[in-house]
Amino acid sequence: MSINIACIGGWAWTFNVLYGLKRNLDYNISAIIAMADNGGTTGAIRDKYGILPPGDLRRAIAALAKNTEMVRRLFEYSFKWEEGVIGSNKIGNILLTALVDICEGDYEKALKAMSDMFDVRWDIIPVTLEDVHLAVEFEDGTIVVGEKNIDISDKNPGERSHNIDQNITRAWLEGNPGTLNPRARKAILDADYIIIGPGDLYTSIAPNLLSLGMREALDETEAKIIYVCNAMTKRGETTNMEVIDFIDTIEHYIDPGKLDYVIVNNGHISDEIVTKYKAQENKKPLKIKETGLFRGKSYKVLERDIVNDEDYVRHHPIKLSHILEEIIGGWVK
Repeated sequence: MSINIACIGGWAWTFNVLYGLKRNLDYNISAIIAMADNGGTTGAIRDKYGILPPGDLRRAIAALAKNTEMVRRLFEYSFKWEEGVIGSNKIGNILLTALVDICEGDYEKALKAMSDMFDVRWDIIPVTLEDVHLAVEFEDGTIVVGEKNIDISDKNPGERSHNIDQNITRAWLEGNPGTLNPRARKAILDADYIIIGPGDLYTSIAPNLLSLGMREALDETEAKIIYVCNAMTKRGETTNMEVIDFIDTIEHYIDPGKLDYVIVNNGHISDEIVTKYKAQENKKPLKIKETGLFRGKSYKVLERDIVNDEDYVRHHPIKLSHILEEIIGGWVK
């Protein structure tokens, strides 16, 4: 009997969830992907050709492809010696853009064609089919519009228009808020389990939750909802936040009482890696410090070793899939 799982997220972190889950052929996976990215190669091709941002969709296809490693390498390839939007862009972005044109602007038809080409047997769904842009407000009242302007760090200096050593306090979709894709709504209502995250709290997860109709769909669904908390904070977004702050933010956008499980890393992160992240990016590990903060909550907190810190801290797809399988298999009540 198939188990329907809807994964809500974006950017590289969702890759790890999808890659881990696809090993179980009893899972019918729907990947619901954020559509607010307007930075880097994705932003360049989005601006020039007026299409929905292809970057996170590209990553989802690679994660769920039969030959993930080769597809991922192909999609990330670019002709770095060439100039211009196409010359320097990712092959995956270029391919999806071409398919949208071939399919006469039908983005979902193009996405299905690309999935078929790379033997993806699950659904990859843009959270909205409308042109949306993320806006946030920081603790000092500064408002910044556009993910590329929000996502600024020492690695990506950009045009710094705000103090990056503070937290975001609220987020919204500027101008057109974007209606929830009907296919995304159906996936949520049909789901047995919904997995939110991991990913940048405001620039990867919130754009999904802000789509018009998402809150209502999550309120209506009978699925169990699992939130995978980040393993590290992010400077310029969640700089000084703790685990409870991440969870409270998710509950703010989906209504308190809807979360059933929260997965938090308790695996060891070496002192060397912690020092490196602190010095280079002003990031810190996210671990539970005060268990009393979670007493009386509607959700169950599960602390597990779910990271790989050999080169940099990221969720390990197999470790993460094991705890998700424990929940889905009924081993965790």
